[in-house]
Amino acid sequence: MDEKQKREEFTHCWLEAEPSVSAYVFASVTGFHDAEDVVQRIAQELARRFDEYDSSRPFLGWALWIAKSRVIDFYRARDRTPVVFSDELLGQLADTIAKQADRRSHRREALEACLDELPPRSRRLIDLRYVEELSATEMALETDTTSGSVRVLLSRVRTVLASCIERRLAMENA
Repeated sequence: MDEKQKREEFTHCWLEAEPSVSAYVFASVTGFHDAEDVVQRIAQELARRFDEYDSSRPFLGWALWIAKSRVIDFYRARDRTPVVFSDELLGQLADTIAKQADRRSHRREALEACLDELPPRSRRLIDLRYVEELSATEMALETDTTSGSVRVLLSRVRTVLASCIERRLAMENA
C-alpha cells in the first residue's frame, strides 16, 4: 500500500472512530479545551502510528486503547489535578463506547438499506431536508406543493424509515 492509500485508509478509519473517541475523551477529561487538545493529540498519534495498526482488528478498539493512555497521561502531567476516573473505570468506559459504536454502525447500515427502498418522491424529500438542509417552505417551492404537505409527508417517511430500521435490526438479532 502506497502513502496515499495509507492516508486515505487512515482518514476513513478516523472519520468512523472520531465520534466515539471524542465521546470517550469528553466524558473523561474535565474542561472543553483540554478535551479538544487531547482528541487532537490522539488523532496525531494514531496517524503517526497507523503502520502499527492490525487491520484484522477493529480500528475503534485500537483508537480507544490509545485514547485511554492519552487521558491517563493528561492527568499524570497535571499532578496537581486529581484523576477523576480510575484506570479501570476508563477501560470500562472505552469498552462501553466501542459496543455502542457497533450498534450505531448496524443502525446506519439498516438506515442506508431502508433509504434505498424508498419511492423516489420520498427519497427526494429526505435528501432535500437532510442533505440539502432545506426548510419546509423551501422544500415546498422545490416540489411544487405546500409546506404543510411537506411536513406531513416527511413525518410519514420518517415513520416508514423507523419501522424499516427496527425490522431490519430485529431480523439481524434473530
